[in-house]
Amino acid sequence: MGRAEARRAQQGSARRTRRKEGTDKKSGIRRFFTWKKLVGAFLGVCLLGILGFIGLYLYVDIPTDGNKQAQLQSNVYKYADGKVMARVGQVNRESVSLDRIPKAVQHTFVAAENKTFYQDSGVDLKGTLRGIFNTLRGQGKQGGSTITQQYVKNYYLSQEQTVSRKLQEIVISLKVDNKLGKDKILAGYINTSYYGRGAYGIQAAAQAYYRKDVDKLTVSEGAYLASLLQAPNQYDWTLASKAGQKRVQERWAYTLDNMVEMHWLSKQDRDKQKFEIPKEPKPLPGMSGQTSYLVTEARKELFAQGVDPKSFDAGGWTVTLGIEKSKQKALEKAVQRKLTDDLNPKTRKVDADAQLGATSVDPKTGHIVAMYGGAGYPKHFTNNATRSDYQPASTFKPLVLASAMENNSVTQDGVPITPNAMYDGRNRRPVVGGTIPFAPPNEDEQTYGKITVQTATNNSVNSVFAQMGADVGLDKVKQTAVSLGMDGSKMEVRPAMALGTMGASPLQMAGAYATLDNHGKKVTPTLVTKAVHPVNGVDTEQQLKDPIGDQVLSRKTADTLTSVLAGVVNDGTASEAVKNTAYHAVGKTGTSDDNKSAWFVGYTPKLVTAVGMFGESPKGGAQVTLKGTGGGGRVNGGGYPARVWADYNEGVLDGATGADFDLETDLGAGVPPTPTVTPSTTPSTSPSPSDSPSSTPSGTPSSPSGRPSNTASGRPSGPATPTGGTPSGPADGGVDGGGGTDAGTTTGTGTGGRGGGTGGNSANSVPGFN
Repeated sequence: MGRAEARRAQQGSARRTRRKEGTDKKSGIRRFFTWKKLVGAFLGVCLLGILGFIGLYLYVDIPTDGNKQAQLQSNVYKYADGKVMARVGQVNRESVSLDRIPKAVQHTFVAAENKTFYQDSGVDLKGTLRGIFNTLRGQGKQGGSTITQQYVKNYYLSQEQTVSRKLQEIVISLKVDNKLGKDKILAGYINTSYYGRGAYGIQAAAQAYYRKDVDKLTVSEGAYLASLLQAPNQYDWTLASKAGQKRVQERWAYTLDNMVEMHWLSKQDRDKQKFEIPKEPKPLPGMSGQTSYLVTEARKELFAQGVDPKSFDAGGWTVTLGIEKSKQKALEKAVQRKLTDDLNPKTRKVDADAQLGATSVDPKTGHIVAMYGGAGYPKHFTNNATRSDYQPASTFKPLVLASAMENNSVTQDGVPITPNAMYDGRNRRPVVGGTIPFAPPNEDEQTYGKITVQTATNNSVNSVFAQMGADVGLDKVKQTAVSLGMDGSKMEVRPAMALGTMGASPLQMAGAYATLDNHGKKVTPTLVTKAVHPVNGVDTEQQLKDPIGDQVLSRKTADTLTSVLAGVVNDGTASEAVKNTAYHAVGKTGTSDDNKSAWFVGYTPKLVTAVGMFGESPKGGAQVTLKGTGGGGRVNGGGYPARVWADYNEGVLDGATGADFDLETDLGAGVPPTPTVTPSTTPSTSPSPSDSPSSTPSGTPSSPSGRPSNTASGRPSGPATPTGGTPSGPADGGVDGGGGTDAGTTTGTGTGGRGGGTGGNSANSVPGFN
């Protein structure tokens, strides 16, 4: 064998050796990857997956509570008639029970999102696995979830796109479907979904898109709302592009077609359906104007009645107020017409200091029916209707008389204090019997002689009430005031207290006078009339205190005060603004020291309203004088406050004359006195007008109002109506600024609360009293 052949033989042998080694190597790999082993491995993985899922199912429970975002709802505030005043909260959501949602509307959501909802187990495994796979690939949010899964995601979980969250969704959905049932799941889904326009839940959506409550929705409207859930912002008709509008119409039609397929809608009814174009969006009712004050005060009131602030702020509450929209608007218009239209801060800096607050109460129910707090947020944050940092001044004086009558107090002469009791009305007369020297000036430094309590009330004579406070005892006066709802912590027991030097709010004064109007039965003005909130899925009404309390004044005392206050309107400090009205009214004016506040608190048989005007510096909020406001001089209670009061009451009565007072009393200007009969033997000796009781030294009142004539009263000669300057009052004294006169005479023909005449009250002077 030659050399070449030997070489070829050697190469062939090497090739055979390499082939053999390769064959041996492949045989080793096959030993590890046989088809049996592959099947076994696959089954093992499946088994591990099943065991893992079982473990996950046992480990993951249905959360006790929903996520914080799902639980946060709007708190809905409503007027007395049930119309929405405001929705306030983290989100605009109001949950409703499933029975409030029409059945056909319920079916629109199932038809749009999950036709097999009533038959499936709560989970779409195929769609869910596709979602997990796409999440792993980074493709973001994917559809395919059932209604149950969407509800679980909305209510129990977050919106994050992770595999762990998706696995939790599967497990919880299976458990929820087994535990809750389809109706509760559907209700939860409809109430937690987002519909655009800031609306969470179908009730908020119904209002946002169609201005109606959920129970008034049609099938067509329901189909649109159900269609929105796929892409709320893109499918909002007013925001959508032409393409978006076309797509939402297509989805609306798809939803209705599915309803026909599921036998929830007949073909005939389907053909009748027309796409209902939603209304233009509007800003949600919110915290502006008077609503800002009303909502804030309602919250405070609920918290004071024991409502947990955390529970309340979590939302879901429906709070009904006693506010009557027509009265609220009437009060706002009265303030505008009689005050703000008269102000010009650009030309008169003092006009920028004028603030006004008012509270109007139904004395029979205790409900606040209207409230004016100021310019509203953000112009003025303090609610002028509830602020209690200004003096109520002479509006407090009737409470001094009420305390005197309740305690059977007597004058220094031992005479029972009644409207007919006589007092010395001299200007700066020193108080007798007080522990601290006190000699307050009367309004305009006016001096009076011997006058009745009725006359002193009509003309708000400081010297008389300062002495009466000492006669009654200031501790007893305070006790009476507190029983009527005033804040005793703001009352310093000193002589000037009888003139109203404590702090008080229009709300408090309305409550005190409402108790008088309610014949002495305590009235605590209340804004909230009903509050409902969900407890374990069930609407529960909060227990609220009754605004009408116990008898705190005898009926005789309360009715006598009402009768006395008629004189203030007929012939006193409020006669200019209130006398010539078509309705029966009584009340009291007040003007504080240095003219920092002016008041009129008055009432009719059915409505009590306190109006307070305050001087507040826009810089720092310090109390300043109102003098010069509106281009005039001193602002007194018979001016702007009384005018606002009269205009408001005229507006809410709408031309009617109102009811009559029903009084059980024989005292005060509101009732005719018992005629005094002088025996005579012949007609020629019968008394002439000049022989009236006013000329007798006993001080018996000459006029039917229970007030002596000018001759007997000891008033000085001169102008009947005091005019000119502001009296310099005591440092803490209240100085009334009414400016009324004691104009009564025995020949007068006045018509009392319905106005018209001048002079004293005849037997028909106040037909509203009986």
